[in-house]
Amino acid sequence: MENRWLDKSEYPFTSNYFNVNGHNLHFIDEGEGEPLLFVHGTPSWSFDFRNVIKKLKATYRCIAIDHIGFGLSDKPQHYDYSTQNHSLTLEKFILDQQLHDITLVVHDFGGPIGLNFAIRYPQKIKRIVILNSWLWSSKTDPDYKKMSKILKSPLLPILYRCLNFSPRCILPKSFGDHKLSKRLLKQYTKPFAEKSQRNGPLAFAKSLLNDQDWFEELWSAHHTISDKPTLLIWGMKDPVIKPHYLSRFEHGFKNASIVRLATSGHFPQEEEADKVAEAIFDFLSKEKRMATKANTSGR
Repeated sequence: MENRWLDKSEYPFTSNYFNVNGHNLHFIDEGEGEPLLFVHGTPSWSFDFRNVIKKLKATYRCIAIDHIGFGLSDKPQHYDYSTQNHSLTLEKFILDQQLHDITLVVHDFGGPIGLNFAIRYPQKIKRIVILNSWLWSSKTDPDYKKMSKILKSPLLPILYRCLNFSPRCILPKSFGDHKLSKRLLKQYTKPFAEKSQRNGPLAFAKSLLNDQDWFEELWSAHHTISDKPTLLIWGMKDPVIKPHYLSRFEHGFKNASIVRLATSGHFPQEEEADKVAEAIFDFLSKEKRMATKANTSGR
C-alpha cells in the first residue's frame, strides 16, 4: 500500500513485511554485519530511529520493526494490541528471522516488549541498549499516581480516537530543547490518519494502567540479563520518564555504561541522533575490543 505522506528523503529504506496473526508487520533491514534490532515505543515507529540507522548501517545490520498498529504495519480495527502480545509478535519475528548475537535497542514501551524477549531468550542477546524506558511497576511513583487519574478518565478513548491525541499533543511536548518541526511531526501523525487506525496508541495508554504488575514481574526476572553489556542513553529533560528511572537501570544492570544527554527529552534518537549513533558505535567498538583481548589472552 502506498503511503503518500511518507517522506522518503527522511526514510529512504526498503520496506519488508512479516506476516503474523494474519496481518503484515513492517520492518526495515539495512546494512550487513552483527544485527542491531531496534524496538520502538508509542506513538512512534521505526521512523524515529532512521538517522541512527543511517549512521550505523555501514558497519552493522540494522533491523527495525513497526509494531502492528503503528507506522507502516497493518492497523486492524479488531486485534489484541496488548503489550504482552506485541512482545510475543517480536518473539515470532526474531525466531522466524533466525536472529542471534543480537544487540537489542529499546525505547519507551520497546523496553518491556523487547526486554521480555531478552529475559525469555537470553542466549540470543549479546548486548542491550536502553533509551528512556522502564521495566518495573510505577504504582508508587508520584508522577504515575497523577497520570493514572487521566488514564482512568472516560474521555481518554475520545481524545485518542477523535483527536489523534498521542502523536499530535503528547509526543511533541515530550521533547527537550530540540523541538520537533511540523514537517517531521507529520511523519508521526499520518500513520494514524483515520480514527480506526488509532487503537495501537490507545492500547499502550491502557497498558500503563493495567500492566503494572506485569512490568514488576519482568523486573523480578531481569537477573537473567543483568550481566549483559548494557548501554543506557538517557534524555535528561524527559518530562515523563525522569532520571530516577535511569538510576534504577544503572543499579539493576551490573555491566552498564551511561550516556546522559542534558538537553534531550523523551526521544533522544530523534532529538540528537548523531550523539545516539556515536554512543552506540563507541559502545559496540569497545565491546568488540574487549572480546578480542579476552580471546587473545585466553589462548
